[in-house]
Amino acid sequence: MVTETFCAEETFALGKRIGAAAHPGMVLSLTGDLGTGKTVFTQGVAAGLGIEEAVNSPTFTIVQIYEGGRLPFYHFDVYRIGDIEEMDEIGYEDCFYGEGVCLVEWAELIKELLPADTRRITIEKDPGKGFDYRRITVEGWEDVG
Repeated sequence: MVTETFCAEETFALGKRIGAAAHPGMVLSLTGDLGTGKTVFTQGVAAGLGIEEAVNSPTFTIVQIYEGGRLPFYHFDVYRIGDIEEMDEIGYEDCFYGEGVCLVEWAELIKELLPADTRRITIEKDPGKGFDYRRITVEGWEDVG
């Protein structure tokens, strides 16, 4: 599924639809360059899960856990991970194979740890189509529109 968005609100809305349709044990990998809207998309996923608290990138903590929605939400940002073994130290398997929903920013850095059924989301910019334009590709999940 490929979706084009033309403002942050549309990127948020797509994330919210995905969050509303998410189920226990789901892992979402999120890739895209700096400034592509990964955090806005993630905030939408959290809203779709019913999370009301502020959601920000957990860059310095690797994982942020939100439990105020219909499912636990585990938001990983692995951009600063130095060694993949750090993921073992934070207990990633409990999150990836638990009853919540995981979203992993910069997931390409730990691709060998991701479950086979991970839904892969890529956000890309195209300055030729406008500053706020985003092309969002969702692989492994065709029924979210």
